[in-house]
Amino acid sequence: MKLLRLAPENTKFGFMRFRRWSYPFSAVMSIFSVVMFLSVGMNFGIDFAGGTLMELRAKTGNADVSALRGIGDKLNLGEVEVQAFGNNTDVTMRVRVQPGGDSAQQAAVDKVKAAVGGDYEFRRVEVVGPRVSGELVQSGTLGVVLSIVAVLSYLWFRFEWQFAVGAVIATMHDLLLTVGFFSVTQLEFNTTSIAAILTIVGYSLNETVVVLDRIREMMRKYKRMPIADMIDLSVNAVLPRTIMTATTVFLALLSLVIFGGHVIQSFSIAMLWGLFVATYSSVFICSPILIYLGVRTDAQRAEGDAPAPKGAAKARA
Repeated sequence: MKLLRLAPENTKFGFMRFRRWSYPFSAVMSIFSVVMFLSVGMNFGIDFAGGTLMELRAKTGNADVSALRGIGDKLNLGEVEVQAFGNNTDVTMRVRVQPGGDSAQQAAVDKVKAAVGGDYEFRRVEVVGPRVSGELVQSGTLGVVLSIVAVLSYLWFRFEWQFAVGAVIATMHDLLLTVGFFSVTQLEFNTTSIAAILTIVGYSLNETVVVLDRIREMMRKYKRMPIADMIDLSVNAVLPRTIMTATTVFLALLSLVIFGGHVIQSFSIAMLWGLFVATYSSVFICSPILIYLGVRTDAQRAEGDAPAPKGAAKARA
């Protein structure tokens, strides 16, 4: 039986010739992401911005969480979070902070009461602060930094220092562009978005290490091949694996975007973006940087450090 191949065998595509365009393009995108983050900012959800908490109890039967979510989406109040708690008749609804101050927030509560008040008893209404505390954000940031440092140390000892620098730059590139994506699209940034960013970091590092590991193998095999040609050969060698992995992940994420619903929407869409960014950076950001940092094989390094023959020195004189 013939195996399915998404990429032709023995491809010889010259990826490295695009490095003169990929770096300026990524630089412009990174600067644009920073500008958008500083000028527009993020569309923080209830977890970060806080809002109004309403505790409801069904007057008859059990509380219908999915129906309440559908009603909340139609009220044009932004994110409305519905969660069951206690017994089957109790739910909580959280409405994000509305622009316009206390009067706008009270108007939002009145809207919810008018929509569901016939079927539910409002037992408690209070203003709540953000659930994501500064300590949690600090811990998450520290976790990302420590993971990058750990990978940097691993790559430094397993490969050469240039490989570690390339991997870290590619990872930071993916993080920056993902933050810019949230700022441009104004996709709601909540706790699932943090999970998406951490997952993107892991996926990006995985793709990068696969490419770097193949480059290292090729450096041992082809000791005198120019580094640009060697990187092209390595990327082409892992291209079928990269395409198959990306396609599989893409189909899974597309299913989550279509059928996952509003609760994990920000996670699914952000992961789709991260899939393309991570694949792009491993090929067009991390790999070319080895050329600029002067990576050489042992044979090339020995030839470069060896003294010139006497005859060649006299000829130059």
